[in-house]
Amino acid sequence: MANKTRELSLQNRSESQNFVGFWERLPDDERLIVDILRQIILENLPDTCKEKFAWHVPCYYVKRMICIVWPASVPRGGIKKGVLLGFWQGYRLKNANGYIYNGTNKQIYYKVIKSVEEIDEKEIIILLKEALEIDSLF
Repeated sequence: MANKTRELSLQNRSESQNFVGFWERLPDDERLIVDILRQIILENLPDTCKEKFAWHVPCYYVKRMICIVWPASVPRGGIKKGVLLGFWQGYRLKNANGYIYNGTNKQIYYKVIKSVEEIDEKEIIILLKEALEIDSLF
């Protein structure tokens, strides 16, 4: 198992070393959604936030993983269309407006965004702030 994880990590590093390489391989519809989500995330997380690639998709960390952006065109995301915005500690978020849900996952709550119109920037910012508060407890 350790060797397989290492291989994936090395493969991930060579294929998706930076956001541009990842972004250029996306279909146009996913590219726009990913671009907007990334901008919202980076503008609302602190400067200490790190963007890293895991499973060939961008993940955003401060102390621990805050959120993940997984386009349908990247295998093993479990979605057929759109872009998944997942919150790693989603089960701990208030999620007062029910913007994200857990599906079959107990920890990660997410929203599958199929069009730019489905992006609720205000709601995402609220969730990012809640996620940062939880992250600060670790």
